[in-house]
Amino acid sequence: MSNSSFISALDRDKVKVFIEEAEKLTSGELRVHIESSSKIEPFLRGLEVFEQLNMHNTKLKNGVLFYIAYKSKSFAIVADKGINDLVPNGFWDEISSEMSALFKQGLITDGLVYGIRSAGEKLAKFFPYDGATDTNELSDEISFGE
Repeated sequence: MSNSSFISALDRDKVKVFIEEAEKLTSGELRVHIESSSKIEPFLRGLEVFEQLNMHNTKLKNGVLFYIAYKSKSFAIVADKGINDLVPNGFWDEISSEMSALFKQGLITDGLVYGIRSAGEKLAKFFPYDGATDTNELSDEISFGE
């Protein structure tokens, strides 16, 4: 997939709206980062981006990054320590599997929306939203790399 076809298949505004909606279910902070490729394993690159975006600076250590390297046809879901300490092993497997299936069909926005919505619903059990005290600690905008 070329840069232009990937970006045209990505509805940025829709993704942002779903991040905002998911964050009304959980105090978790969700972000999406997209770049064309990575020379290292996607999870490791996702960890680097997680740090670069200062996602480790949330109060409850409950940030989640959806990292995508579209030319490499790879992605990873990276969660902070607060989440990983509470959720069971395999917590992200179902979400990753469904996202992968949608991406393979060229349904980029649908894959991201599924992942974001599912993350918000599943994280609500561990990190419920409290409208009185919850603040949006991280940007809801998609970030882009090279």
